[in-house]
Amino acid sequence: MTTPNTSFFKGDFALVFFTSLLMFTAFYFMLPTLPVFLTRELKIDEAQTGIILSVYTLAALLIRPFTGFFIDRYGRKLFYLPALLLFAVLFLAYPFAGIFVIMLIVRFVHGAVWGVSTTTGSTLIVDIVPADRRGEGIGLYGLAMTFPMALGPFIGLQITRNNNYLLMFLCAAVLALFGFILALFIKYPVLKTGRKTPFSFRNLFESTSLPVTFNLLLINISYGGLVSFVSLYALRTGVGNTGLFFIVFASGIALARIYMGKIFDRHGPKALAIAGILLLVAGHLILGLVLSLPGFLTAGFLLGIGSGIIFPTFQAMVNNLAPAHRRGAANSTLFSGLDLGIGLGMLLTGYLAHSIGLPETYLIYGGLNLGTLLYFLFISMKHYKENILLFRGE
Repeated sequence: MTTPNTSFFKGDFALVFFTSLLMFTAFYFMLPTLPVFLTRELKIDEAQTGIILSVYTLAALLIRPFTGFFIDRYGRKLFYLPALLLFAVLFLAYPFAGIFVIMLIVRFVHGAVWGVSTTTGSTLIVDIVPADRRGEGIGLYGLAMTFPMALGPFIGLQITRNNNYLLMFLCAAVLALFGFILALFIKYPVLKTGRKTPFSFRNLFESTSLPVTFNLLLINISYGGLVSFVSLYALRTGVGNTGLFFIVFASGIALARIYMGKIFDRHGPKALAIAGILLLVAGHLILGLVLSLPGFLTAGFLLGIGSGIIFPTFQAMVNNLAPAHRRGAANSTLFSGLDLGIGLGMLLTGYLAHSIGLPETYLIYGGLNLGTLLYFLFISMKHYKENILLFRGE
């Protein structure tokens, strides 16, 4: 158990953190490189490439509710270690999946084990950190996802500069394998579960998490539209380099996650969530109105801070609402909302960009996030105050 002045970065927290850091870095290697590999090296057309890319998220979305239920019922270790090992091994399958159908299967399975490992890792962190420092622990753990967001694509692109995709897949596999090795040394908490929750579709989701999850889903519609179309936005408007945007964006996320946890633990979620959503509103409005490099980078930084505040704040909220034996379900419910929001955002942004243009689309998303702020104040926050169940000393 840590005290208020004790660093988290030791023991089991550090092991889960660096396991996730390595796994996310391996994942981000492929974000900018896989589409090029599929179209140039395997000669798969753009339409089929889109299906291959999207099936990864679909698989993660489908598996998360089952993951939450089963890690609550049978423990974290039983699912975390096999998922991490399979996640590493599957990188080696990409160079040999030479046709569309086989690649689709590899990608689906990879997305499924990604869903299992990310859901379980996030739940483990909540198990490990003390309840009165939950916000801080979740916020710092988020850096394991933030640093790879900036470094992973850059390293992946450098490795594949000479079309050496086999080396890239091998490096990703080795990184993920090191993550698996670290996970072997984690002391997995034994939780008192009481009566076993029977399997049913209803029990795959944690009901106390639903209002906050729907709030996150709405917010991540704009996030999905941002990360998937900002490169096209930069190309069409000529405002600047997308790589620089993502560095600034990731810097904003990192800055927010370093500080937001302590604020949450001391003052609760209300002021944090309001600030985070307003930053998202401002960032999207600047993106739509100020078509210049300074506006582009300012929007990226504000959107990064806002995103860095929102997800860990909402994750701490759902874990404060759920009993210990339902934490897996709480986290899988929240991650399902995250995935679904991003997927809907990609689809909606594609339609709006074709119909009215990307700057105008981002202006609409500024208005959408104002609506999510009202939802937070009158529904999510009200639900949180009425149902908070903070387990101190767990």
